[in-house]
Amino acid sequence: MDNIMSRIRGLDAYPKINEDFYSRTLSGGVITLASSVVMLLLFFSELRLYLHAVTETQLVVDTSRGETLRINFDISFPALPCSILSVDAMDISGEQHLDVRHDIIKKRLDSHGNVIETRQDGIGAPKIEKPLQRHGGRLEHNETYCGSCYGAEVSDDDCCNSCEDVREAYRKKGWAISDPDIIDQISHKINRLTFGDYFPGIVNPLDGVQWTQQTPNGMYQYFIKVVPTVYTDVNGHTIQTNQFSVTEHFRGGEVGPVQAIPGVFFFYDLSPIKVTFTEQHISFLHFLTNVCAIVGGIFTVSGIIDSFVYHGQKAIKKKIELGKFS
Repeated sequence: MDNIMSRIRGLDAYPKINEDFYSRTLSGGVITLASSVVMLLLFFSELRLYLHAVTETQLVVDTSRGETLRINFDISFPALPCSILSVDAMDISGEQHLDVRHDIIKKRLDSHGNVIETRQDGIGAPKIEKPLQRHGGRLEHNETYCGSCYGAEVSDDDCCNSCEDVREAYRKKGWAISDPDIIDQISHKINRLTFGDYFPGIVNPLDGVQWTQQTPNGMYQYFIKVVPTVYTDVNGHTIQTNQFSVTEHFRGGEVGPVQAIPGVFFFYDLSPIKVTFTEQHISFLHFLTNVCAIVGGIFTVSGIIDSFVYHGQKAIKKKIELGKFS
């Protein structure tokens, strides 16, 4: 048994030095205190990184097909009435969707920007079981609906069964705003524009952007590059959304022989590259490795500094004793 213990003792890589051979110095104490403070700071910094999740970013080719793109927008037009505002869409093939009303809500604003009235167009609007007839009363069973044109009827047989019919009747009467020059200025503010759901850290570059142009009409153009994005939090919850970058451009009412169409235009296309953000915790073994590297590295560096200072002081002291130091 003693032979085994002796063999194990011979494997000691940290031989002990007798305390009689120790030489403690003031510089060594200062270096020890400074290195201990640095060691603690680095340790707590590493501990904070370990306790908080880190986000890993990766770029991959987007191979998804047939996914729908949800666009959320909130835009204010302080100088334009709601009746002449509409949302039109056109895809890359040239197919047009005019006056889109699905899930579109218009809010009338006063001069101070306060909401006067809210009205929802299209699908989702409250359904009137018995709409009001032009001649008065409610629509009865098997009766053909004939809506009022609100004073713009040319004959007793005229019916306006939609908002577009009312606008057209007003235009024929000359009651609609047909000349854009009578509008003092086209001003608009993009309160919010997103392509998908929110995720932590997302930046929407057009939120809060405001344009005011003193010319009667013009084209406000936003060229948008939409980047598909997948965000996965530390609990494994995934959010399928998009980010985007944008370039702004304005065209005046007259550009050579061609007159610019007044309005706000958003030209967007999808990037073929998808960005993935993944939240994850640093593993404990990685944390332990970093802590050991911090302790061992600072201990080694402080030992080198202490040795350099100690031998330097010793050489200077010896020269002073010999009278060779000047």
